[in-house]
Amino acid sequence: MKIAMWSGPRNLSTAMMYAFAARGDCAVWDEPFYAAYLAATGLDHPMKEAVIAAGQIAPEAVAAACLGPHPGGQPLFYQKHMTLHMISGFDRAFMRGLQNVFLIRHPARVVASYSKKREAPVLADIGFVQQAELFDEVADWLGHAPLVVDSADIRARPREVLERLCAALGIAFTEAMLRWPAGPKPYDGAWAPHWYNAVHASTGFDEPEGELPALAPEYQRLADQALPYYERLAALKL
Repeated sequence: MKIAMWSGPRNLSTAMMYAFAARGDCAVWDEPFYAAYLAATGLDHPMKEAVIAAGQIAPEAVAAACLGPHPGGQPLFYQKHMTLHMISGFDRAFMRGLQNVFLIRHPARVVASYSKKREAPVLADIGFVQQAELFDEVADWLGHAPLVVDSADIRARPREVLERLCAALGIAFTEAMLRWPAGPKPYDGAWAPHWYNAVHASTGFDEPEGELPALAPEYQRLADQALPYYERLAALKL
């Protein structure tokens, strides 16, 4: 089975990748389209040159690999995808060959976290609009809503939510998904030194989150723009 987890940045996405890698029967791929996205858009991201140099910049080649043999011959292949990487012009037909799941997080928390790593984000940077668009595309050809999981629920009840997610995917839950070793992982993307310091310090999912963070006015406006997209998917979460 090929599992594609679609989220924006700072959505607990790396921790979820670590959880699936910890199973022992699952290969993982960290943001397959990141290099192609940067090469196509020319956007200035942290470690841009390193990301492009380490990745595949031809989107059609990335899509083919997403559908190809599982690395290491593992039964499961988990792909951590960023919704913002699916820009206009990248053929999305490959998604029909994947089990697509949508990972969401409240935009106030996303903006608070993202702005510490990259200044002055705009709506396109945090992936909410693109996530809703991809969700609608998948729902259209499935004939029903695809799976949605909320990072807040995972942090509050990791065992329960992962059990439910695995059941919905038709795979067994394993206790190993709840813990992983601290430090960098061999499957981390080239950008990990900039973005992954917190998750590298972790050995499992963090405790439940508290109140929503207070944001500066310009960041609050950004979170408010993203909120309707989050709320629409949140209404359908596991």
